Amino acid sequence: MKTKCIIPENRIRALLTLLLFSVSFFSHAQLKGGHILGGLGLQSGTQAPANTLSVYVPGYLYDACSLRDGNGDKSIANPDISMFITGVGANYVSDFKILGANYGATLLLAFASNTIQGNSVDTKNSLAFTDVFLQPVQLGWHNKRADFLFSYTLYLPTGRFTAGASDNAGLGMFMNEFSAGTTLFFNDKKTTHFSFLAAYEINSKKKDTDIKTGDILSVEGGLGKTFYVMNGEKTAPKGILNAGVIYYLQGKISNDKIPVGNLVLEPKKDRIAGVGAEVNYFHIGSKTSAGLRWVSEFEAVNRFQGNTFFLTLAHVFSLAREIKE
Repeated sequence: MKTKCIIPENRIRALLTLLLFSVSFFSHAQLKGGHILGGLGLQSGTQAPANTLSVYVPGYLYDACSLRDGNGDKSIANPDISMFITGVGANYVSDFKILGANYGATLLLAFASNTIQGNSVDTKNSLAFTDVFLQPVQLGWHNKRADFLFSYTLYLPTGRFTAGASDNAGLGMFMNEFSAGTTLFFNDKKTTHFSFLAAYEINSKKKDTDIKTGDILSVEGGLGKTFYVMNGEKTAPKGILNAGVIYYLQGKISNDKIPVGNLVLEPKKDRIAGVGAEVNYFHIGSKTSAGLRWVSEFEAVNRFQGNTFFLTLAHVFSLAREIKE
């Protein structure tokens, strides 16, 4: 005589409760991409001068003031999350031409703390090596009243990552990003300018999972003014000051895909906007620069909303003489 396998009613209720909780939780969850907002601002569509190597140290701080739900309302006030990134990077621009553009490349080796992976408020990790930013293709065009920029970027999953962990230093996925933009100049001296750069990010599945972050579109730029700081009575300037208003926008183009049992959940897309200010100064004699950006976010949906601070210190090496030799 065969016996029937009967699942107790209380176990069925527990399974249904767990499933409903998972659906409810993940339907509001969002997965973060690799593009760091605030890394670009004034003249975002302009490439550095040819035959230069710029070595820089970035300091990025993101302070989350609230977590917003699908309606843009506060679901958590004061989540007490601050993400910090620093490291060392280099940008090289040659005089080699491709389709009339100067070829360049960028590499950033970075360390991050409290790496934000999504909408989780328990993200905590000490400063650790994070994902590598590699831009093997950067093409820049320079015209009288406009500059143009195109680039391909690859984010390598070199940071520590374990699915479900709260102390991950990286995002655990390969990220491919294509970007294009322009800086428009409103006078012949190029002292008044407006920039716009759009970046489209395509993400792979996360390490050892079928979780996939949706495609992300980011837009950054600004409206600014360039001032030449004169050296006493001398006619040649000693420095260049750039200041103005900056902005950024970011949003998911396709839904995240998060498997839960036999289901594949696709949470509602997120978006964010921000407006702020930038000031940077380049000292011509020492070939060093310092820049600061601040952006206050608004109109967040399904993500954190807060303030972004970005400090960059850089030194520019001229390679023109070595190349001529």
